[in-house]
Amino acid sequence: MSPIDLDALQPSVAWVEDHIEIIDQTRLPGEFATLKLSAVDDVVDAIYRLAVRGAPAIGACGALGISVGLDEFRPHEASSARSELVRLTEVIGSARPTAVHLRKSVERVRDVASAGQTVDEIRSLALGEALKIVAEDRDACTRIGEYGRTELAGVVNIMTHCNTGRLATAGWGTALGVVYAKAAAGEEVRVFASETRPLLQGARLTTWELMDAGIDVTLMPDGADATAMAQGMIGAVIVGADRIAANGDTANKIGTFSHAVNAHRAGIPFYVAADVSTFDMSLASGDEIEIELRPGHELTSWRSEPTAPAGVATWNPAFDVTPADLITGIITDVGVLRPPFEESIRAAINAGGDR
Repeated sequence: MSPIDLDALQPSVAWVEDHIEIIDQTRLPGEFATLKLSAVDDVVDAIYRLAVRGAPAIGACGALGISVGLDEFRPHEASSARSELVRLTEVIGSARPTAVHLRKSVERVRDVASAGQTVDEIRSLALGEALKIVAEDRDACTRIGEYGRTELAGVVNIMTHCNTGRLATAGWGTALGVVYAKAAAGEEVRVFASETRPLLQGARLTTWELMDAGIDVTLMPDGADATAMAQGMIGAVIVGADRIAANGDTANKIGTFSHAVNAHRAGIPFYVAADVSTFDMSLASGDEIEIELRPGHELTSWRSEPTAPAGVATWNPAFDVTPADLITGIITDVGVLRPPFEESIRAAINAGGDR
């Protein structure tokens, strides 16, 4: 297979002149469309309703959103600009609570930009740091892909959950970054994508982007993984992560925990792919990870059509936590981490920097 040229593909998040441009992922796969985000409310709305999604991508969007906010507010004095940085950090950083990238990214931009002595310098520092975050994610995705390609040498059939590719990051992706790296190296690779209910990120997004790149992909129901594994159809499972605790417990899209349990039962390796900024060393275990609850209508309707009786009670967690003892390894931008994760994660943070 010929190498995949990322520069030829529309990025999920980009800064264009004076605004953010994103691929509107709520309209895929039926329609490819982009959105212009030129106000803070636009940024927050896009993140919350999943027009832009994937931990690294929303981190990049949030970071760039600080510049959007400064341009919208137009402070006349440096002190006012610094106050606005604090407000924007809270407003944007709270749009989705589980993914660590969003909060870390906006706080990083705030801290760097606050050192500016004038409004123009603060604005310049904010945009410069946000663009640096985008570039770092792109580089991290490339390195995750190469480490994963080496780790999974000889593995052809890979199962994944949700969407972790170029739609979810600024680069090739995390879990799908491994797939892209294998394909770009000319290695045979086939992906089994679970549909990922209730918003079908696997069905709508993962299949779309892999087909767009010419990579073999098969869609299957979320509940079919145990059967596929038992029948020898899956060689390894790779998923992404929204937050990883100090002990290796990993928060990812709801359904990931079930896949990990089934993989363990089948004796199939289960990997998490994430850059080092996904680690939250302030959390000792996954018990401390805040899990976002989404609106019930995401379960009871699909694009305005009812899928359940009106008035039914709902429980709609966006994420679950996979215990570290079910994880074979964590593929990062500084290498593949193995148990005991408390030690290997600490070493990775020291090697890669807690960006």
